[in-house]
Amino acid sequence: MDLRSGYFPVVSKLLLLAAAMFAFGYAMVPLYKTFCDMTGINILALGERNIPGAAPDVAPNTQVDTSRTITVEFDANSRGPWEFKSRLRSLQVHPGELATVIYDFQNVQNRRMAAQAIPSYAPAQAAAHFNKIECFCFKQYTLEPGEKKSWPVVFVIDPKLSADVKTITLSYTFFEVGGKTPAAPVADVIAQVGIAGGS
Repeated sequence: MDLRSGYFPVVSKLLLLAAAMFAFGYAMVPLYKTFCDMTGINILALGERNIPGAAPDVAPNTQVDTSRTITVEFDANSRGPWEFKSRLRSLQVHPGELATVIYDFQNVQNRRMAAQAIPSYAPAQAAAHFNKIECFCFKQYTLEPGEKKSWPVVFVIDPKLSADVKTITLSYTFFEVGGKTPAAPVADVIAQVGIAGGS
């Protein structure tokens, strides 16, 4: 009895069965989509957003306190011969709302320089509630002579900030790292911002 004569038909049937199963599995997605479109039971596949008049399935940000508005003022100081400023003087935001402001900087010297910014806040209690997601103050930068840069500050004000705070002044002092002009002491910067915020 030759076992090989019965071996090949079984293998070919198994291969044919495997190919059919693969083709059926591959065709399931378009078949299911067609079935759902024809019967109108597309809710399971694509959510309630396809039902006319249904609310969107994107949940609102419940962290934003729309009942309060805080004015954020932007102050830019430089200790050295370069240009440094915010594109906005102020911005109104709700606590918990993500906001962005752009600062422009230019090295107007004829030499390369390394610089860094120090932030300060007025009133001082705002510092603990002013959360910066992205900020150029996180690191030092090296700029070539005449080079211009634009940097974003992305921030969120914590809704836990005291309700009596209506205005926050964010102040940056930009100074040359290792330069002849020393950085302003933090106490001096806070005092300057306090004077500016009170005027």
